[in-house]
Amino acid sequence: NTNKKNPNRMILFIKGRLKSFKYAFRGSYLLLKTEHSIIAQVLIFSVAIAIGLFVGISKQDWINQTLAMGLVLAIEGMNTAVEKLADFVHMEDHPKIEFIKDISAGAVTFAAFAFIIVSVLIYLPHIKSLL
Repeated sequence: NTNKKNPNRMILFIKGRLKSFKYAFRGSYLLLKTEHSIIAQVLIFSVAIAIGLFVGISKQDWINQTLAMGLVLAIEGMNTAVEKLADFVHMEDHPKIEFIKDISAGAVTFAAFAFIIVSVLIYLPHIKSLL
């Protein structure tokens, strides 16, 4: 009967999702292991987290800071993927490849500026209260 749920189909779906998580975690590991920009950003974000714990930022500030950090890391990961793919497709210098890579790096810059703005909005009142 086609109206009944097929348990084998559900098992295959779950296995497929678990495999997707495996690839996602492997990709995250590779970014953290090999990409200097990701490593630097994680260090900067670790300092921001430590400062946030120290000054006791609000729940909403934690949400905003976390979203801003996630945005930077996600866009940086996509930038890395674009650069690796561009290098694979066309190893020699080429104006179109350089244009693509520059645009991808520009996207990271927008995300980084968003993180800086969020950080200033969160931490400036704490800095002012110390002065």
